[in-house]
Amino acid sequence: MPTPHSRTPTLIGALPAPNDKRFHLLRASLIVLAGTIFITLSARIQVPMWPVPMTMQTFAVLLVGMAFGARLAGVTLVAYLAQGALGLPVFAGGGGLVFLTGPTAGYLVGFVGAAILVGWLADRGWIVGYTKSFFAACLGGVLIHVLGVAWLSVFTGFTGAVAAGMLPFLAGDLLKCVLVALLLPNAWAILRK
Repeated sequence: MPTPHSRTPTLIGALPAPNDKRFHLLRASLIVLAGTIFITLSARIQVPMWPVPMTMQTFAVLLVGMAFGARLAGVTLVAYLAQGALGLPVFAGGGGLVFLTGPTAGYLVGFVGAAILVGWLADRGWIVGYTKSFFAACLGGVLIHVLGVAWLSVFTGFTGAVAAGMLPFLAGDLLKCVLVALLLPNAWAILRK
């Protein structure tokens, strides 16, 4: 177990890698690409829920953030938004600049902030235990909702944004946080061995 002042590497950081700088850049690029593909595929997975179906996109964002660490997760999410801005169909509804200026833009920006936040916590050892992993994931989810609701309220008003853009998703988001909290400490325990 890490001491309070030691840094625990993220899952990606715990994997062995040669010291060759060219290999490090290639490795980081492939990790970023894999992360954007994972988030894109997760955006396509719909889980039937009432009254609004949810995707696994938020789960993927939190998992990437905590597995990659703040810096690499931030780069991954910025690359993901750039892919969407270029028109690639990476978002749940497709791709294009309209997604980065429309009602859901706050959630997309929240993805970047949440990935960096949970990655920063993971860099400091929050992936080791179930409780810390759960709270880190919850903090990331809260940040996504704060930014998402703030921007959505420009279009619908605050009450409408909370009713349509947050309340229907809380149960699903809690479940995603539980899944992240179950996966990461177990993955970390396997890597430590």
